[in-house]
Amino acid sequence: MRYVKWVIILLFWALVAAFLHYTLPQHDIARISDTYEKRIDPGENRWFWSQSASGESLSVTGRDVFFIQTRLNNDKVMVYRNEDTGWGWPPYFKFDTSNLQAEAADLRSTSGSPQWVVITHYGWRNEFLSIYPNAIGLRPVEGPDVRIIPWFNIIFLTLLVAICWAIYVRWRRFREARIDPVFEEMGDNLDDAGGWLKGLFGRKR
Repeated sequence: MRYVKWVIILLFWALVAAFLHYTLPQHDIARISDTYEKRIDPGENRWFWSQSASGESLSVTGRDVFFIQTRLNNDKVMVYRNEDTGWGWPPYFKFDTSNLQAEAADLRSTSGSPQWVVITHYGWRNEFLSIYPNAIGLRPVEGPDVRIIPWFNIIFLTLLVAICWAIYVRWRRFREARIDPVFEEMGDNLDDAGGWLKGLFGRKR
């Protein structure tokens, strides 16, 4: 039973970590090689696509999606989708998809004369499931070795840990003050009742 408890706890925190890793912003240093637009009809992977852009019909399943093709500073190819998040989740409130696509097209470069950019995005890339990270911002940088400090993630995770710790401490105090004494009293009552029954049925006639 003890192992089952720890397995459940580990699975819970693994899901929390995966959720945060997918949702929180990440930064890649890359060179934009091309931009294009493609018709998408989400199927089983629809959870990894944004909802319809603001102002569009919610009943339409298929839509045109912008994509940004890049080559990372480690020479790997990465493709990003460029979709509005609107007022939905994650709460990036992104409404400037067309502007971002225009900026990406303007920053295209070749391997002979690279223009490096920092692409801020969330999500994962999975070729098997055909899912792409969603670009939410980009800016040019001097070179591929520039250091990016994720200040937002550091502050957010620090606050999250502090809140979880504060909740845990208060729950532990509440349990020790209110719940544990009740169970201890119930145990004492059961012991007393068991002793009384044992004496009753064990009495000689």
